[in-house]
Amino acid sequence: MNSVAFIIPHMGREALLIDTLNSIAALNRTNIELSVVVVSKNESFSVDLLTYQDSINIQFLSVDANVTISEQRNIGVKNTDTQYLAFIDADVALSPNWLDEMLLLVNQPNIVLASAVQLASNTPTQLEHVRVRLSNLSIDCEMEFLPGRNLFMATDVFTKSGGFPSELVTCEDYVFTQKVSEQGTLYYSSKANYVHLGEDKEYWPMAKKEVWRGQSNLASIKGRTVPVSEYPSFIAPPLFTLGLLWGVLFMLFGKIAIAALGLAGALFILAVYTLRLWEKQLRYPSLFAIVGFYALYFPARTIGTVLGALKTLDSGVYKQ
Repeated sequence: MNSVAFIIPHMGREALLIDTLNSIAALNRTNIELSVVVVSKNESFSVDLLTYQDSINIQFLSVDANVTISEQRNIGVKNTDTQYLAFIDADVALSPNWLDEMLLLVNQPNIVLASAVQLASNTPTQLEHVRVRLSNLSIDCEMEFLPGRNLFMATDVFTKSGGFPSELVTCEDYVFTQKVSEQGTLYYSSKANYVHLGEDKEYWPMAKKEVWRGQSNLASIKGRTVPVSEYPSFIAPPLFTLGLLWGVLFMLFGKIAIAALGLAGALFILAVYTLRLWEKQLRYPSLFAIVGFYALYFPARTIGTVLGALKTLDSGVYKQ
């Protein structure tokens, strides 16, 4: 019998966590011994959550609010003793066949880490459609890295990888999964799926989250080889933002020709990324939704990167 532990880092809202646990309880799991470890920054747990101990082998652990999501996951692993590990966020709903398909994948030759595709919720906004399309640009293929919302792997692979980088606040999944890829193939499969219940649905809250997410951009580079496929994610946001600022600044000074150069550069980057998502010409997401997403995403990521760099310099991380 296979044994699998679900590791779930958590903070704040319990309603989405309950939906996540319900999806785990509904998984097909013939001949599978299943356990769950919730590592939460909450100091206490509601009666509704604790009742899951009656139906699932589940642990609820409380950690300090300053602990990173990476360390939450690492702590979860330390409290398990299973053959396989499933890392999922506290706001996802897994398809009933998720566990069966993930087990099949990681038992294929050379596949060491598997993840399922994202589906939109029952009431998606245009922004959610953008996010889903972005997540599923490449499916049923080998990947250079995988997002951390749903990951499945053998425990010995996790151990050899050294675990999640506990010093990173965000971008930890890129660093971790790239490290795991040194042992074999990362695979993104459409045979199972998940719904991100906490997906961004409105533009302004999304932008604020991206400022936060961008603060570990530079720190995530340290100590690893950055694949060529990641270069655009570091270069495009600041180039777009600088081009936009350049255009606005020189326009204010009446230098229309010079302003046009900056704006043209920004618009070129925006067009390239927009057309990449729009190329299949499906109904969702709309062209306007994609443009709106990148027009906010690029500046937000740039601001986050700058803030992260300032914090790093202030803390002396890169000081000799």
